[in-house]
Amino acid sequence: MLPEYKEGDFVIINEIAFFLHHLKKDDVIVFHHPTYGFLIKIIDSVLPEVGFFVSGSHKNSLDSSKLGLIPISAVIGRVIWHIRKPSLRQ
Repeated sequence: MLPEYKEGDFVIINEIAFFLHHLKKDDVIVFHHPTYGFLIKIIDSVLPEVGFFVSGSHKNSLDSSKLGLIPISAVIGRVIWHIRKPSLRQ
């Protein structure tokens, strides 16, 4: 998932995208997980009418091997724009 999403970044999501068309492999989604809260992950595979298996942006990132299947009902929306946190370097 490039570019990598970091704490402090902003994303703009389309909350109705997956109602109008099906989410697919390589879409980046925001979803709520009962243990980890809101997460941003890339879809690895889709089980129609059931949910998604997801991956993260680096080797230490949570993925479906730890999170399990992400149910469709947990998805908030598809990321359509990633805004990086401004750097304050001088």
